[in-house]
Amino acid sequence: MEQGNYSVGLDIGTTKIVAIIGRENEYGKIEVLGTGRSKSLGVHRGVVNNITQTISSIQQAVEQAELNSGLKIGSVVVGIAGQHIRSLHHSDYITRPNSEEVIDNEDLDKLCNQVYKLVMLPGEEIIHVLPQEYKVDGQSEIKEPVGMYGGRLEANFHVVVGQVSSIKNIGRCIKSAGLDLGNITLEPLASADAVLSQEEKEAGVALIDIGGGTTDLAIFKDGIIRHTSVIPFGGNVITEDIKEGCSIIEKQAELLKIKFGSAWPGENKDNEIVSIPGLRGREPKEITLKNLSKIIHARVVEIVEQVYVEIKNYGHEEQKKKLIAGIVLTGGGSQLKHLKQLVEYITGMDTRIGYPNEHLAGDSDEEVASPLYATAVGLLMNSLEANKKNQVVDQEEMHEEEVLVGQEHDMGAKTNVASHTERKSIFDKWSEKLKDFLDNAE
Repeated sequence: MEQGNYSVGLDIGTTKIVAIIGRENEYGKIEVLGTGRSKSLGVHRGVVNNITQTISSIQQAVEQAELNSGLKIGSVVVGIAGQHIRSLHHSDYITRPNSEEVIDNEDLDKLCNQVYKLVMLPGEEIIHVLPQEYKVDGQSEIKEPVGMYGGRLEANFHVVVGQVSSIKNIGRCIKSAGLDLGNITLEPLASADAVLSQEEKEAGVALIDIGGGTTDLAIFKDGIIRHTSVIPFGGNVITEDIKEGCSIIEKQAELLKIKFGSAWPGENKDNEIVSIPGLRGREPKEITLKNLSKIIHARVVEIVEQVYVEIKNYGHEEQKKKLIAGIVLTGGGSQLKHLKQLVEYITGMDTRIGYPNEHLAGDSDEEVASPLYATAVGLLMNSLEANKKNQVVDQEEMHEEEVLVGQEHDMGAKTNVASHTERKSIFDKWSEKLKDFLDNAE
């Protein structure tokens, strides 16, 4: 099968690395052809802190996915998170030379490109420029300005910024693992693609992705991304607390959390006890489930309250910005028992657990439809989308080259092709810049 038919999403997490190979079937759903996962070593709170270990973990996951699917992985779309991610709002405008012509995609690209030139703090780089609403000649709240007449095109942007060094390190790991970096996407955006429905995005919803090292938040309203944030706590801190609170080793703490953990201490009776084998011939330890859930509860409340502060910062309490669809929880941490009830209790907002099965074909492996894989499925969707765009551009360019051959002497056709190649999406340009940057960095 040729590369054009399938794509790859690679989620480099703090606890696990997942590679998913998939393609779109004739119904527009995603067919998963193979998955691979490995324990992530060398990533701390979403940021790579040991290149060698991360490379070998990526290779493991990729090899497993290749074996699973019988396909070769070339280019991948990778997610980025970590506490260095911040987002800001920015407005910008362009004045069009000819207001008698309708606004087209080139004008929008030009406007977006302008935002990429914003001066950032030293060591920071813009990852995404996401347009919110447009204004044409002062007429506001326009969602789709293409095809309208106007001289001045303005827009509000949601700009996501990250640390150059972290982005370079991810690029380095991908390259050293023998892969090509197709795209870098903010992880909360990828998870949102996988688990949210269009209705929820319209009504207003907060997506909380509780991973191992970070908790990512993405807020949508009127179908547009309004706020993103990465909080540097996740499931690992809970395991750490259990380990210290009960004086047991990490492996046991993790198992305890998954098997018996609950976010609501009132659930357990005082006499429910788990016995844990002691190390190297020591006496076994007895832990009451009530104590266990008290430890978990304390930390989960802290994480949820931090997220709720972000939701309030966005302005959820204003009537116009109200998130009617409430909260969607996803990521591995969302599988904690009674977490949904606790989140509803703290925030007073409707809550559901988000599974990435909305866009998956019916016969997909059940494991992939677990909240654990939300980010990876979202990255795969992103990769398929980018592939589709590239195919359209390639076809158009081929068509234009044919025109050129037919009209060798016609200068008009030449300028036509030139203008088309200029219209490469901003992200392609950014990816190319990043690739050059990485090549030179070595």
